[in-house]
Amino acid sequence: MTNDDFESDLAELSSAEDFLDYFRIDYDPKVVQVNRLHILQRFHNYLAQAGELPDGAAARWALHADRLEAAYQDFVVSDARTEKLFRVFHMHEPKTASIPLSDLLGQIPRAAGI
Repeated sequence: MTNDDFESDLAELSSAEDFLDYFRIDYDPKVVQVNRLHILQRFHNYLAQAGELPDGAAARWALHADRLEAAYQDFVVSDARTEKLFRVFHMHEPKTASIPLSDLLGQIPRAAGI
């Protein structure tokens, strides 16, 4: 396999299951069903941390397989809420504000004769 073949193969993969099957990683479909986007995002992050990719296609395949396995295992032993991978999990609870009714009534123009 050449680097071009490997890149072409990657371009064809579209789901978490496709990636896991391509890299021959055994997985529990229930884990993937609940965490598919989280697994792929973690995989992407792990690849970014790896820096420069190895030269050979076999070495690239092995690196990708290793990082995908690690990403998958993160969600076997944990969950999306604990891992807080996406920004939505970092958002704080909505803040509430209270305004006294007298402040609101003070801003309403009074009708003549009231």
